[in-house]
Amino acid sequence: PLLKTPNLDQLHAASVRLTNYHVDPTCSPTRSALLSGRYSTKTGVWHTICGRSLMAPEELTIAEILSAAGYQTGMFGKWHLGDAYPTRPQDQGFQSVVYHGGGGVGQTPDYFGNDYFDDTYWRQGQVEKFDGYCTDVWFREAQKFIHQHRQDPFFVYLSTNAPHGPFLVDEKYSAPYVEAGDGPSRFLGMIANIDENVGNLVAYLKEQQLWDNTIFIFTTDNGTA
Repeated sequence: PLLKTPNLDQLHAASVRLTNYHVDPTCSPTRSALLSGRYSTKTGVWHTICGRSLMAPEELTIAEILSAAGYQTGMFGKWHLGDAYPTRPQDQGFQSVVYHGGGGVGQTPDYFGNDYFDDTYWRQGQVEKFDGYCTDVWFREAQKFIHQHRQDPFFVYLSTNAPHGPFLVDEKYSAPYVEAGDGPSRFLGMIANIDENVGNLVAYLKEQQLWDNTIFIFTTDNGTA
C-alpha cells in the first residue's frame, strides 16, 4: 500500500510473468542455479557463508557459453559466488566486471570502509574508487558497457545488493515512506531507487533502439529478511 514502483509495475504489465517460479532460501544457491542452469547443490553451492557459496570452477555458466558464441559479457554489482581465483566473475565467463566483495557492501570480504556511498569496488580484479550510491554505480556501469557494445550481441548480468541490509539510501528515496517507520522507510527507499534505475535503463535501451531486440529479465534471488 505504501511502496511506489511505477517502472517495475509498467515492466510487469507488459511482460511474460512466471507465476510458478521458485528460488532457494538464500541468495548464493539461486545465483549458481541461474548462471549454470543446474540445481544449486550440483554446483557446490548451498548457503552463503563458510565456503558454502563458492561455485565450482568447472561449472559452465551462461556467460561462458555466450562469450564463446561471440557475445560481449558484463557483470555488475553482487557476485557472491567466490571472491578469489578461480571463482570470481572474470573467471566464469564475464569479460567486463565491476562488483563488491562478499554477500553485501560493507561485509568482511568487501573493501574496508565501504558504506554504499562513494565506495571502492573491483573492476577486472583491480580496486577502483567510484562516485555515487552503490545501486546507481551498478546501473551506470552496465549502461556504459551496453553503450560501448551496442553494435554487438551482449549479455549483462546486473545484480543489485540492495535492498540488503544495512538499510542505507539517500533520504530523497526514503522520505516518502517515513510513516512506515525508520527501518522500513529506508528499505522501501532502496527499492524505490532500484525502480528508478530500472526505468532509466529501459528508457536508454528504447532510445538506442535496442529494446525490441533485447531479452530483459527482472528476477529475485531469494526472499527477504
